[in-house]
Amino acid sequence: MSEEIPALKAYRASILHFIANPAQLNVDESSSYEYFNDGLLVVEDGCIKACGDASELLASYQQAGIALEVKDYTGKLIMPGFIDTHTHYPQTDVIGSYGAQLLDWLNTYTFPMEARFSDLDLANDVANFFCDELLRNGTTTAMVFATIHKNSVDAIFNAANTREMRLIAGKVMMDRNAPENLRDTAESSYEQSKHLIQKWHGQNRLSYAITPRFAPTSTEKQLELAGKLFAEFDGVYLQTHVAENTDEVAWVKQLFPWSRSYLDVYDHYGLLGERAIYAHCIYLDEQDHKRMADTQTAMAFCPTSNLFLGSGLFDMNSAQVMGIPVGMATDVGGGTSFSMLQTLNEAYKVLQMNGQSLSPFQAFYQATLGSAESLKLDDKIGNFEVGKEADFIVVDLEATPLMKRRMSHADNLKEQLFALMILGGDRNIAATYTLGECRREKV
Repeated sequence: MSEEIPALKAYRASILHFIANPAQLNVDESSSYEYFNDGLLVVEDGCIKACGDASELLASYQQAGIALEVKDYTGKLIMPGFIDTHTHYPQTDVIGSYGAQLLDWLNTYTFPMEARFSDLDLANDVANFFCDELLRNGTTTAMVFATIHKNSVDAIFNAANTREMRLIAGKVMMDRNAPENLRDTAESSYEQSKHLIQKWHGQNRLSYAITPRFAPTSTEKQLELAGKLFAEFDGVYLQTHVAENTDEVAWVKQLFPWSRSYLDVYDHYGLLGERAIYAHCIYLDEQDHKRMADTQTAMAFCPTSNLFLGSGLFDMNSAQVMGIPVGMATDVGGGTSFSMLQTLNEAYKVLQMNGQSLSPFQAFYQATLGSAESLKLDDKIGNFEVGKEADFIVVDLEATPLMKRRMSHADNLKEQLFALMILGGDRNIAATYTLGECRREKV
């Protein structure tokens, strides 16, 4: 008797994914995405096998004699999983803490909490909650800060690995201007980071990010060794902060009087380039923007934390004109939500305050393919091209009575998406899949 061929898995719903940046010159918004009102997403061995019109695909598979195991989500919307390009898992338990701007926030909330992560049991507990919360909000890939403790990196990578999430993380490097129990040394941070790269980078869906917290908490020697690591290991990432707050910018000028700008400090030590992601990027000048564009260094747009900490307004238009990659980011816990929908809500408002606009198509591109491009992962995730990893979410557009009522007055896809990003949140995520397996489904 011949062995039975296992059925391919397929998911039926409306389907939306992006194939180009809507903001690119000569690209009409309608040609930046594919939308199937009655679509079918076919998955084989954790990767996209096909995506298109349901009736056409079902007929072609039937004609070929290929069985499909179809999960019917009719009435809902399937999209690629959201990608969060900057967040801090150790700050999960201080999210929504009152009354501080950036530097006060670090001293009042961040540093006392991060000191506790020498405890592996605590780190594991927070890491598992953090990953579950990402999935509950439809985020399937994230770039994450740990703490200075090696075990904090082990904890977050183990948590992501058991859920088959794609995750980038690294040990914080911090050898000055921080509490003594949160300082390493330039040499120890280099050696520990090197060990963690060798242990974790490239394991399954995990990647390592060299992680100096920000220039004020690193000596010049530590930044030099961070640059050495970045050059030494192919394919590793670098993540840090730049130009988030005016007091921070002034502090950097005092600490590095030789530098032309805050960004120039990092550039001096070889910390710009592809797979380098800089959070915030609010107070940068034209020369900084040009340098980021020339090196293809990416920005992480963190709207909820920029508003919550009173930091300032991001300039999306300049980044787009210059061709700088931009990813969306929650920046938990200075950021106030794990939800990418809420993050897009605040991004729209930030840009409105800055005399700019964010169309819903641009917003959802930024949260999916745009973020994948900024992380140089668009060959693996970000849309439903055949062969890519099957990370996707099922969105309920009518998850609340208000949204159901609003959607009944939405005349087209653009209006639906805009209402989703302004009114939506975790309740809209009906299911989250990584590598074609359901990791969380709303009951």
